Amino acid sequence: ILAASSSSCIGSKTWPPYDMTVISLSSSRITLQCWIILDLFLIIFCEPSYYIENIYVVIKTVYMFLNYSSFWFGAWLSVFYCIKVASFTQSFFIWLKQRIARLMPWMLLASWLCSFIATIPFAWDVYSVHDNFTAPLPVMNSSTMRTTRKDILSLLILLCNAGIGMPLILCVVSSVLLIQSLWIHTRQMQNNASGFRDPSLEAHMKAIKSVCSLLILYITYFIAFTFLLYDLFPRFSTPKSICIAVMAACPTGHSIVLIWSNPKFRGLPARIWHYTKCPVR
Repeated sequence: ILAASSSSCIGSKTWPPYDMTVISLSSSRITLQCWIILDLFLIIFCEPSYYIENIYVVIKTVYMFLNYSSFWFGAWLSVFYCIKVASFTQSFFIWLKQRIARLMPWMLLASWLCSFIATIPFAWDVYSVHDNFTAPLPVMNSSTMRTTRKDILSLLILLCNAGIGMPLILCVVSSVLLIQSLWIHTRQMQNNASGFRDPSLEAHMKAIKSVCSLLILYITYFIAFTFLLYDLFPRFSTPKSICIAVMAACPTGHSIVLIWSNPKFRGLPARIWHYTKCPVR
C-alpha cells in the first residue's frame, strides 16, 4: 500500500487526499509494528535494564503516540470514504466534498498534534506510576499513598482514552453513514434491475462488505487496546496474549481489506513481477 501510494505521488506537486491519508496510515502502522518488535526484544533480552526510567518512558510514550496516530489516520480514511462516496444532499456535506482536498493536509497535521498532546501526560507519569505500583510502600500512610497513586493512574487512563475517543466516534459515524448511503442506493438499483447481472450493483455490495470489514477491525483493535491500557489481565495470561495477538492481526487485516477493495493496490504485485522480468501466470 505504501509503495503504490508513494509511487503515484512521486514527481507530483499536489498529492491526492486519498494517497496522503493512506501513506500516513501505512507509515504509522509499519513504524508501530517495528516498535512493538523492539519492545518485545528489550523485554525478553534486556529485562533488567528495561525499567530504567529513560528507556521505559521512551518506549511506552512512542508506542502510545503511534497508536494514537494510527487511530486518527484510520478515522480520517473512513471520513474520506464517506465524503467522496456517500450521496447526501445536505449543504455541509456538499461543502466538505468540495473542499476535502484542501482540508485533508490540515486534518492529518491536526492528528499528529492531537496524538502528541494526548501522549504528554503519559510521558510525564508513566514511569512514576509503574514505580509506585511496583516499589514497596512505607508503613505510615500507606493506604493514603496507595489511593493517591491509584487516582493518578485513573486520571492517566482517562486522558489516554480521551485521545482515542474522538477518532473512534469519527470512524463509527462516517462508516455508518457510508453504509446507509450505499445500502439505499443498492436497494434502488435492485428495484430497477432488469434481471441481468449488474456490475454496478456488485460493486456497491463489495463496497458495503469492505466498509463493514474495516469498521469491525477498527472497533476490535480499539477494544483490545483499551483492555491492555487498563491492564485488566495478569501478565502472560491467556486473555492478555489474545489482546496482543488481536492488536497485531487487526492492522494486517485492515491492509488486506484495503488491497482487496482497491484495484491500484491489487495490481501492484503483478507490476513488480513485470518490472523484474518474471513471468506471471
